[in-house]
Parts: sequence; structure tokens; C-alpha cells
Amino acid sequence: MGTGGSPADASFGEIARQWGRIGCIGFGGPPAHIALLRELCVERRRWLTETEFERALAAVNLLPGPASTQLAIYCAWRLRGTGGALVGGLCFILPGLIMILALSALFLSGSPPDWLRGAGMGAGAAVAAVAVRAGLSVAAPIRRRVQGGRRARVLAYGLAGGIAAAFTGAWLVLVLLACGAIELARTRLAGRMAGVGLLSLAAWPGLGQRVGGRLADALGRWPLLAASAHEGGAGALVWTAFKVGALAFGGGFVIVPLMQADAVSTYHWMTHGQFLNAVALGQVTPGPVTQTVAAVGYAAGGFPGALLAALVAFAPSFSLVLLGATRLQRLLVNEGVLAFLGGATPAAAGAIIGSAAPLAAALAETWQYAVLAAAAVALLALRRGVVQTLLLAGCAGVAAALLGAPIPH
Repeated sequence: MGTGGSPADASFGEIARQWGRIGCIGFGGPPAHIALLRELCVERRRWLTETEFERALAAVNLLPGPASTQLAIYCAWRLRGTGGALVGGLCFILPGLIMILALSALFLSGSPPDWLRGAGMGAGAAVAAVAVRAGLSVAAPIRRRVQGGRRARVLAYGLAGGIAAAFTGAWLVLVLLACGAIELARTRLAGRMAGVGLLSLAAWPGLGQRVGGRLADALGRWPLLAASAHEGGAGALVWTAFKVGALAFGGGFVIVPLMQADAVSTYHWMTHGQFLNAVALGQVTPGPVTQTVAAVGYAAGGFPGALLAALVAFAPSFSLVLLGATRLQRLLVNEGVLAFLGGATPAAAGAIIGSAAPLAAALAETWQYAVLAAAAVALLALRRGVVQTLLLAGCAGVAAALLGAPIPH
């Protein structure tokens, strides 16, 4: 336990060092990030109380996008305001982003050696099992919270998300939004939230005056952006990255079917095998899984495309925290938000599990299915770590390549 201190003691340099450290060692996804932030801000430096940290965590879990990234941004905001949020957020994100860019250049280059291609195929083979594990981890607390007759409704939302991710990845966003809207409408009709609407600006006093005009202007441009996306190029990449960053309800892995539909089926930036490699890279590097979009951007447009995709994907996280940081706690009592997420989050959990179907279908060789089966046992039965399992799967791929197993070029 450290000596502790007040938020005023945290300089920009200290924020850069500490958040950068977490960005470098934060292997293991959101649970690891949250534990490291808690250890730093609550236990060691005492910049936040336990109650403040728990409330912040609950609030960011109600927002779309990568919750651990938003928590890192919010904690830094509590220390040094907007400047602290920008410094802390960037230092948290950049180490993993740099690493995934370097690995993307290595794995997605035109002619990597067979052993390296085998490593990618082996790690990629395990990704479907990772998706199931991630979806179950999101679904478990939902199942514990839901009581009585609502369970059937939540199960229906989960099935809808799973089916959409498995068979209609391009339409998954609409299914998530529809499930949230249905639950919101049902709650309103039940008379439990008179006059409360989704993300009601009345619940966030002054926010409408600050961002209403900007939001209306942005919404007016969305159809143009979506239209330009059909033409491919930068517009398509921006549209894909925006969906990844703004619509990840229930955990970062829900972005996988969204990216797969665009990157592989619609715009043909990547093959199925390359996409599996990209998802595996997002899992074995520190930082949020949202950084996988940088690998997609690299395939679409090299390093400029990777940086553009990362910028667009993380912009919603910074915007949501910076524009509403002082009002995040009100999300915890906003019935409109809670009702919407009551439908969208179970659908997202189902979508994460459902994404395993196209990921498994993308495997090209018989030996990859053996790696997938072993990974499923390790992750679901033996409860081994995700990073450890993916590294072992990659080693199995190297061994397969050296033993003469088929390695498509």
C-alpha cells in the first residue's frame, strides 16, 4: 500500500508514466485493466475511494464502447480534467496500438515465411473458442441478475443477437439497436418510466446546449458517410471503425462480427484467414480488443489506414467521457438508458457467442479444427488464460508448418 495522496498530486508526467505502464503490461483484457487501475488509483495512490471507483466502473459499463478504456480515461479526468483524460487515455492505448501495428506488418505482409503463417493460422484457429468464452463471461452476470418472467425475454434477445452474428453480420447493429428499443418501449408501456426517453437530455442538464447542435450536424452527415462507404476507400474504413467504436454494447468482442462482415465479405480488405490473424493479434497484445480495428485498417490502407481506423474507433470513448464525465453517475439512475441496455446487452452477449460460427467456418485446414478443439477444452473446461492459450495455439501452428501440414499461400 502506497502513502497515498490527493488528485492534485498527480502531474501530467505522472499520469503519462502510470497509464503508459498499464498500457504496456495490461495483457488479459478488461479484467486485467480494471484490476491495474484499481490497484493504482485506489489501493496504492488513493486518488479515488473504493466507492468512487466502483461507481465509475458501473457508469462506463452502461456506455457503448470499450469499458476499460473509458474507465482509464475517466480516472485520468478525475485527476487533471480534460488534459489528464487525453494524456491518460492516449498513454493507455498507444503501447498496444504500436505493438499491433508492428505485428500487422509482420503477419499481413505479402509473403511471410511458412512458419510465421503457420503461427497465425494456429492462433487464428483458437479465436472461435475465445469468442465463446468472452460471450459466456458477459452472459453470466446477466443471467444472475434476471429474475422471473423476464428471463424468457432476455433469452430471446440473446438468441436474436447470436443468430444475427452467425448469419447476418452486416445487420448485427440493427438487431442490437432493435432489441434495446423493444425493451425500452416495453418498459415505457408498462408505465414504469413516465416521460423518460432513451439518453434523455433532460437527465443531463446543460448537455443538450453543449452538444445538441454538434450531434444533430453529425447525424445529418451519417447518411452521406454510409453512402460513401459503399464506394470503399477511406469512407468505408471510417464507417467500419465508427461502428466498432460506438456500438460495442456488452464488451469489446461484439465488434468481431461487425468487422468480419465489412473487412472480409463487403470490402474484401482481408481474407478469412487474415481476419482470424487480426483477431488473435488483438487478443495477445495489451490494451482493449478494439485495437483489432487497426489491423483491419492496415489491411485496407497500410499504416495510414491503421491510424485512421484507430482514431475513429477510439474517438467515441473520449467523446462520451469528456462530454459527460460530470454526469456519468446519472446514467446509473436513468431509466431510459437502463431499459435500452436491458435489451441491447443480452443481444450483444448472444452476438459474441454467435460470432464463433463464422469464425470457425473461416478455418481452411483440417488440422486447424484440432487446434480449435484443444483451445475450447483449455478455455472452457480448464479455464486457462486467453493469452496463454493463443500463444500455445500459435506454437501448434508453427509445429504443423514444420511437419509439412498444408499452409495455404
